[in-house]
Amino acid sequence: MKLLINGEWRDAASGKAFAVRNPATGDMLEEAPLGGEEDVRSAAEAAGEAFADWSAKSPRARAKILFFAAEEVRRRNTDLAALLTAEQGKPIREAVDEINGFANILEYYYALSAGERGEFANLPGYGHTIVLRRPLGVCGAIIPWNMPAIIMGWKIGPALTTGNTMVLKPATTAPLTCGRLASILEGAGLPPGVLNVVTGPGETVGREIARNPEIRKVSFTGEAGTGRQVALDAAPALKQVTLELGGSDPMIVCDDADIPMAVEGAVRGRFYNCGQTCTAVKRLYVFDSIADEFIRRLRSRVESIVVGNGMDRGVDMGPLNNPAGLERVVREVDAVCEHRDGEIVTGGQAPRGEGYERGFFFLPTLVAGLSHDSPLFSEEVFGPVLPVATVADLDEALIRANDSRYGLGASVWTRNADLIARATEGLEAGIVWVNQHLKIPPEVPFGGTKGSGIGRENGSRALEAYTEEKVVMIRL
Repeated sequence: MKLLINGEWRDAASGKAFAVRNPATGDMLEEAPLGGEEDVRSAAEAAGEAFADWSAKSPRARAKILFFAAEEVRRRNTDLAALLTAEQGKPIREAVDEINGFANILEYYYALSAGERGEFANLPGYGHTIVLRRPLGVCGAIIPWNMPAIIMGWKIGPALTTGNTMVLKPATTAPLTCGRLASILEGAGLPPGVLNVVTGPGETVGREIARNPEIRKVSFTGEAGTGRQVALDAAPALKQVTLELGGSDPMIVCDDADIPMAVEGAVRGRFYNCGQTCTAVKRLYVFDSIADEFIRRLRSRVESIVVGNGMDRGVDMGPLNNPAGLERVVREVDAVCEHRDGEIVTGGQAPRGEGYERGFFFLPTLVAGLSHDSPLFSEEVFGPVLPVATVADLDEALIRANDSRYGLGASVWTRNADLIARATEGLEAGIVWVNQHLKIPPEVPFGGTKGSGIGRENGSRALEAYTEEKVVMIRL
């Protein structure tokens, strides 16, 4: 892989590179350039020079390039998904879905492109007033490794459609698919400098994107502490920021829920992508009256999950993406045993045997009997560990669910209309699901409350997030 700056694939200015490794095997896949501040400045300058011509095109002409790219992504889905699994670790079927999701996003913004409108009013005494929406200019995007293709789509789709240019920083442990997707966009007709890709560490590349005066807006998805630093770095230039900072999503199972369906929802909601999803089920609250049956069924289902290399047939869950993530999960689970706070119902260790020696594997784990202030409840655990607690009723469940600094997503499982109304009103979250969890189509706005971030991505409102209003008042 190379950096993409002004339509040229090049090495980093430093001449250095870093290895991208397969988390299932430890094998090196490829080297990527170790970019730095100088590379970001070059990319921002190129994006600035490309902005005038790109923003002068009609929204439909810009989005048509995205549409052509989406067609090519679908044609190359098999190869792209294999690359995504190799660098990120997820099972191949999940990677196929993610690549298709990237194409869906580009097609969605193409469909919206013809509908960009301003406002008009005839104000007596003032004349004709027109409110136009104009692109911001050069935008920066900093994306994580857990869903690199989808989150790349969330950011470039609305940004490029509205006439902005962009500097994109992929995660160091999963940059390859992003580079391949950028190459496809180039081949679809994206002009040089419109999309630039700079790989490298967050403390250099990411901070320069946040600080660089040429960049007018920064969209960041990642850990809360890093997001706060991005906001601080962007503040002196008064940049617009969108911050999606993760969550500790509660799932509430009421006593009238369809138990088999809720069990499947908990399994998919927690262990999809090895639990490395910001909107994953991270806290499970079950009504006392059904807890024994629910936990028994849930344990059986969790123990049926097949762990292994995501490229192998029949694998349900791959490895964690990186050693730091594995170390955090091990530390949190070991603390349960050391402090005698709760019990491990199943899992709680790395799988043993051939094929697991070099990868970052951990068994899907279910933990019960924890105290309310356990880190497994209070922190965002980014891995395949699901803590479960029992509650007397919905009132107690809502108190427990809302007692968190996060507020990204939440779900309630019930067939009772009154409970649905109370839960959807009372849960402090940016998105609330009923009898489902984790689904985020590109048509709906996505973001959180409280410590889960600032702003929204997706949906038609994302077009507004990448534009600013200009008022024109005409008196004849």
